[in-house]
Amino acid sequence: MAQGAKMGTRRFGRWNRVGLATLAEREVRRFLAVWTQTLLAPLVTAGLFLTVFALAIGPSRGDVMGVSFVHFLAPGILMMTVIQNAFANSSSSIMVSKVQGNIVDTLMPPLSPLELVIGYIAGSVGRGLVVGTAIWVAMALTLGVGMAHPIWTLVFVLLGASLIGGLGMIAGIFAQKFDQMAAITNFIITPLSFLSGTFYSIETLPPAMYWLTHANPVFYLIDGVRYGIIGRSDSSPWLGLAVVLAVTALVLALCWHWFRKGYRLKA
Repeated sequence: MAQGAKMGTRRFGRWNRVGLATLAEREVRRFLAVWTQTLLAPLVTAGLFLTVFALAIGPSRGDVMGVSFVHFLAPGILMMTVIQNAFANSSSSIMVSKVQGNIVDTLMPPLSPLELVIGYIAGSVGRGLVVGTAIWVAMALTLGVGMAHPIWTLVFVLLGASLIGGLGMIAGIFAQKFDQMAAITNFIITPLSFLSGTFYSIETLPPAMYWLTHANPVFYLIDGVRYGIIGRSDSSPWLGLAVVLAVTALVLALCWHWFRKGYRLKA
């Protein structure tokens, strides 16, 4: 131990910047290494969603919120794709490490629970930003979709990737096998993203579904990005920002707690 150093003091200071940067870089390299699966496939899927809805409904569907249905649909599909990829990045990273037995390589280095959370979230946010940017550029070129409020769009994309990336960490830690991970994805994440106003305005819903949708935090992510891109939304973006910030803080606090306790991570 260095002379004068207190017991328990980390030699590299309060923050392990090198270790945190290495973990974040690893998480980014994971999805870049298989870009056809992690970046190209979501772009194609988003294009298919828009194409199918445009062909199936076409001009028979009137304007929604004062814009064409396809322009109304585009921001929702963008955000839905971002959060699905953010969830997949963190959940698959932890799940695969646990199944292969090399999660210890992440837990053994001198990284604090907070640094572990930030490192995994960095990968989810990075993947979400790349996917979201690619989809928006494609929509701008093919549909002429602009961006009414770029700052709002960026804020909700970052928060959405952080929130759902945190849920991915929770799922990856909790699940013990791929069957459980598939169940979480199919019965929690997919319904949350599909029943969030992605494909419809909640003003058309019956009262029970209307209030149920307002209890879904993903609704505020979809609505916030829609406001950022087309300048229209079902609720106040400030309300959405407050709800998403609160839920994100709770989710990441649980991730930190589980990493600190080693819940389902340490034998």
